[in-house]
Amino acid sequence: MRRRHLLAALPAAALAPRLAAAQDWPPGPVRAIVPFAPGSATDTVARVFTEKMRDTLGQNVVVENRAGANGLIGAEAVARATPDGLTVLIGTNSTNAAAGALFKRVPFDVDTAFIPVSTLGSVPLLVAVRAESRWQNLAELLAEAKAKPEGVTYASASSSQQVSTELMAHMAGAKMLRVPYRSSPLAVQDLLAGRVDLFVADQLVILPQARDGKLRILGITSPQRSAMLPEIPTVAEAGNLPGYQITAWFGLFVPAGTPALAVSRLNAAVRRAGEQADLRERLSSSFGMVVSTSTPEEAAAFVKAETQRWTSAIRTAGIEPE
Repeated sequence: MRRRHLLAALPAAALAPRLAAAQDWPPGPVRAIVPFAPGSATDTVARVFTEKMRDTLGQNVVVENRAGANGLIGAEAVARATPDGLTVLIGTNSTNAAAGALFKRVPFDVDTAFIPVSTLGSVPLLVAVRAESRWQNLAELLAEAKAKPEGVTYASASSSQQVSTELMAHMAGAKMLRVPYRSSPLAVQDLLAGRVDLFVADQLVILPQARDGKLRILGITSPQRSAMLPEIPTVAEAGNLPGYQITAWFGLFVPAGTPALAVSRLNAAVRRAGEQADLRERLSSSFGMVVSTSTPEEAAAFVKAETQRWTSAIRTAGIEPE
């Protein structure tokens, strides 16, 4: 009888160290690398999520901005970090889906460098010009861009912005001139100053200026109109471009080789954060984000599908790798 009791107790005893380890992880603060500048959409998403993740992890999640090269500088820093789960990437379609098709040399293997922990959500982009612009609607802008190749300039601070604009121009039979920027806030400044004609970017950087009467929104890149901005037509409608749609997204990634325990704990923290009503409302009202978290397996499948989709869009738009 005593032997049977001892044998029955063994599984629980064996599991005890593992349970303790799960409860104790992480042993210290987690560093969340944002590969874009402060004030960008990615930066906002990171700060809102990491604030809530702290409640589950029991440790601070410190946001660190590493902007540059369309997000590749920050992404590379995470790819080369110690795979212990204490350094994570707030990745996007720019860094984790489009990079391989946009650049001849990516400083990490886009297919194997990261483990997707969870999706975070997605946002449409807004097509904007200055309020004083001569173009009253998107059809007028595209007609001039078609008649005057590279006569219309557009700002671009990320792959989402470049691909969405180039695909729109390609479908309209037009050719615009790209002006690259290090960050979206800098691009907006030059749009307002008249140094560039057009900017396709997220609601966070466009909408405040539009509500102040400084920018005019000509379209939204989602397949349907936004419930928040029902008066804004889709690009497909406004530009007479059936089938056009582009949606940017965000996700949390860790370096390949990160232990399953760390991935599991980070995933639980992200998903619990995403369930919070105030987080969802804040991100929705800030820039129309649809919050959508996932399991690591679902995130991996999503990233694989999105890599194929963005690669196809880049090739369709005729964008040559840089």
